[in-house]
Amino acid sequence: MMRVEIWSEITCPWCGLGSHRVDRAVRRFEHGDEVDVTHRSFPLSDRYPVGSIVSVREATLRNYGLAGARLEATTGKIEAMAEQEGLSPYRVLDNQVGNTRLAHEFLAHASAEGKNRLAWDTIFRAYFGAARPIFGLDELLDLGEEIGLEREETRRVLTEGRFRQQVQDELELGQHLGATGAPFIVVEGRYAVAGAQDTDTVLGILRQVWHATHPTVVITESDAAICGPDGCAVPAGHAAHA
Repeated sequence: MMRVEIWSEITCPWCGLGSHRVDRAVRRFEHGDEVDVTHRSFPLSDRYPVGSIVSVREATLRNYGLAGARLEATTGKIEAMAEQEGLSPYRVLDNQVGNTRLAHEFLAHASAEGKNRLAWDTIFRAYFGAARPIFGLDELLDLGEEIGLEREETRRVLTEGRFRQQVQDELELGQHLGATGAPFIVVEGRYAVAGAQDTDTVLGILRQVWHATHPTVVITESDAAICGPDGCAVPAGHAAHA
């Protein structure tokens, strides 16, 4: 299997779109059934205190001084791109932001239960598709039930912070590999690309890495002298001289 890892922040609109583009590229890839896609945590929301939730409009004004028509144009462009690629609705501007550390711990727990892709797809769909809040314990427990996680066990896991260190470890691993932001994609642990690349670019990267890591076998018309599990074959043209 060829391994593809995606470091993402849940509330990053480019991350939700980037994840969708990777999925589309894998579906178009000739060896897509031999690609394993795994999501990793890259939390970027520590500027927000736990329990503090603000609107995207307020956050972008406070953090970047962006508001009014400029803000509408910037977020509208992302929403339009998402719609063109089959993600609709994709709500960026009329959403909320807050500290996502607990949500990342939830995703790590779901991953440990064999639901990495399902959990990340579900949380992106809930956040960008329905503008559902994903910052509080009860909200995450509801999401957990939707993907088949046992509610009280999930509550214990999150309350005890069992995956707190894993989230931090994934963040630091991404940084060690070169990530300065999200999304950040690593293929086969060696080939990295930053940002939400378009589907054709991701597909090209998959093909390039596949060819670099899988040697091409040249087939000729003549018989070949080869040894296998059942012994060594003699080419037909040399059998009489054996």
